[in-house]
Amino acid sequence: MRKLQLHWQILIAILVGIAAGWLSGTEAGLFGVSFFSVYDFVGTLFINALKMLIVPLIVSSIIVGVAGIGGGGNLGRLGGKTLVFYGLTSMLAILVGLVLVNLVQPGIVNGEPARDLLALESSTRAVAESVGAAAGAGGGGQLAQMFLSMVPPNIIAAAANGQMLGLIFFSIVFGYFMTRVGHEHGDTMYRFWDALFAIMMKITTWVMAFAPIGVFGLVARTVAQTGFDAARPLVIFSLTVLGALAVHALLTIPLLVRLVARASPVALYRAAAPALLTAFSTASSSATLPITMDAMERRAGVSNRVSSFVLPLGATINMNGTALYECVAAMFIAQAYGLELSFGIQFVIVVTALVTSIGVAGIPSASLVAIAIILAAVGLPVEAIGVLFVFDRILDMARTAINILGDCTCAVIVATLEGEEGVLKGETPEQPARA
Repeated sequence: MRKLQLHWQILIAILVGIAAGWLSGTEAGLFGVSFFSVYDFVGTLFINALKMLIVPLIVSSIIVGVAGIGGGGNLGRLGGKTLVFYGLTSMLAILVGLVLVNLVQPGIVNGEPARDLLALESSTRAVAESVGAAAGAGGGGQLAQMFLSMVPPNIIAAAANGQMLGLIFFSIVFGYFMTRVGHEHGDTMYRFWDALFAIMMKITTWVMAFAPIGVFGLVARTVAQTGFDAARPLVIFSLTVLGALAVHALLTIPLLVRLVARASPVALYRAAAPALLTAFSTASSSATLPITMDAMERRAGVSNRVSSFVLPLGATINMNGTALYECVAAMFIAQAYGLELSFGIQFVIVVTALVTSIGVAGIPSASLVAIAIILAAVGLPVEAIGVLFVFDRILDMARTAINILGDCTCAVIVATLEGEEGVLKGETPEQPARA
């Protein structure tokens, strides 16, 4: 019998959790044990498992990624252009999301924070103190404190205390200099970190196998506590994410294609259509990669030399939609707690979203771990990600399509800057346009 795919299992868990929470409420129980306490136990156990993954996964993934890019001569002219435009498209996506979530404020309902509607347990005061501790005291000194936290005096203590910004910076520096110590030591270290990353991927896959159970507990607990009051802020949040993704796809990307590649954005959409539809249906950048490469080579006219380097790298590190979603989700949770985040804290969210979208992009349900990292970096409760599960499947499909669109955009731009002719001109060297 064919096993049901994980996303369908999660969808069923959401529906069952909604029904169970609505029917049981907070009082019903069996043999003296309330169903609500069972929901809470199961959901908390799953969140703790996600927290357990954060430090070893993010450190090993970034070290291996930086060392892999920095080694083998890949940081030449082609690699430099690719990394610049991948960073640019992801940063623009994050900024679009940041602007829209500040304008719409989905975490505010009728002028009040949605904390109670979402059944978030931590008090606003406790969360504010946690965010303040993460940022450092003093309004003007928060940005400077953020840079200071990037260089922790004790990396072990930073890991124990969840100071992710310092761990990320250390991992980037470690991965870079790992390629500068000679093959004898560098190869040994690379094998170690690559093995650790592979093990963490296996553990993550194992944890995610229990995601339907964890999602059931989280959703049932929320519905049991608040009924269906949580639906409104979550719907507004989802529409905000979809709106930001649409702005990035229909405004930011076309401007880049028109101004840098001097090509038609409509031609890009037409060429990338098979890859975008596949990405939307599978919600997997890696699974879509063969179709993306075929579309860019045969339909867009990008050479194999460019596509074979740019697109596999993009499927690993370029996650426009994921980065945008992570930023909007973190801001939504902050708004739900009634927090006014300073420019410094929002800057931390932007930087962390950019880096984590690179560092954990290849794992199943990467956004869950990435959002947990961002929340920990700015002092917000990681437990709050439980409310994001309800509409996550459709948002995952949409942001994966935008991830692929960003990859295709970069491939077209890099090919154009490399002097290739016929890119997005309706014909390719292998296949002339039909009359």
